[in-house]
Amino acid sequence: MSALAFGAGPISGWMNLADEGARSAVVERAVSHGINWFDTAAGYGHGRSEACLGEAFEQMNIETSRSIHVATKVRLTDAQLHEPEGAVRSSMAASLERLRRPQVTLLQLHNAITERRGEIAFSVTPDDVLRPGGIADAMEAVRADGQTLWLGLTGIGAPSALRRVIASGRFVTMQTPFHLLNPTPGYDIPSNPVLDAQYDNIFQDCSQQQMGLFAIRVFAGGALLSRSPSPHTLTTPFFPLALYERDLRSAQKLRDACADVALPLPELAIRFVLSSQPLSAAIVGMGSDTEVDECVAWSEREALSSELVARVCQFCAALRDDEECRGQTS
Repeated sequence: MSALAFGAGPISGWMNLADEGARSAVVERAVSHGINWFDTAAGYGHGRSEACLGEAFEQMNIETSRSIHVATKVRLTDAQLHEPEGAVRSSMAASLERLRRPQVTLLQLHNAITERRGEIAFSVTPDDVLRPGGIADAMEAVRADGQTLWLGLTGIGAPSALRRVIASGRFVTMQTPFHLLNPTPGYDIPSNPVLDAQYDNIFQDCSQQQMGLFAIRVFAGGALLSRSPSPHTLTTPFFPLALYERDLRSAQKLRDACADVALPLPELAIRFVLSSQPLSAAIVGMGSDTEVDECVAWSEREALSSELVARVCQFCAALRDDEECRGQTS
C-alpha cells in the first residue's frame, strides 16, 4: 500500500465539492501519483463520502480489484450493542452499495474504546468488543462472508482499554490521531493536559501484535494549515471547536519554535508522521489537485532527523496554553 493514503472524511471538503467531475478528478490525481488506499466511513456525511468514492471509481472505470484498496468503518449505538451482528451486517451492506463494490479491504470499528461505556461520545468497552457474541464476533461474521478482507480499530479512547483489545489479536490494524501537536501514540511523552489526549506510546503495543498502523488527523483537523475551522468542526462531538482553537494556538507556538527549520508546518507534519518507523501510512484529507500534488511531494522527501523528531516531542511535553491559564486565574 502507498505510504500516503487518501482520507475521504469531511474536513478537507472533498466530498462536498458540488461537481461530481471535480471530485473524480481529485481521486484520479491521487491514483496517478500511486495512492492506492482510500479511507472512508459510513458516518462521514451520513454515507455521502462512500457514495462519492463509489461514483468516482465508477466514472474512472476503476474495476474492483486489489490494486485499489478501500477501508470503511462501522459505528454502533448503545441500542445496537445488544445484537451487534445485525447492526454490523446492515451497516456493511449499505456501505458496499454506496461504494459500488462487493468487498472492501478493511472494515474498522469506528467507536472509541474506554473503560466505561459512553465515557466519551459513542465509546464502547473492551467487553462490548471481545465478549462472545460481541462486536468482534459480529465483524468477524461479515469478514467470513467475504465482504471485507481484514478487520481494524479506530484507536481513540483510553489507552488501558485499547490495550486489552489490541492484545486480543482480533484486529490487524489501528488508526490513531498522530501529529505534530500530539505525538503521544508513537513516543513516550510525559502527560500534558494541553494535548487533546494521551495515548502512552500505544503504537508499541500494536507493533508487538504486528498490526498495521495508520496516522489520522495528520494536520490536526486543519489547525496545522492555519485554516478557519471546517463546518464539520463546528458540529462534531469528537474533535470539537474548543480543541481546534487550542490547536491553532499551539500550532503558532510550534511555528515560532521551529522558525529556523525553514519548513512549512504542513510539510513538517507529513514528514514527521512518516518518519515514525512502525507506521504503515498517513491518512490525509486532500480536497483539490493542488493539495494532492503538495502532499505527495512532501511525503516523498527524506525522513526527518532523529534530532528534529525529538525536538518536536520536547516541544509537546513542555507546551502550555496561555489562554487557558489566563482563564483559570481570572
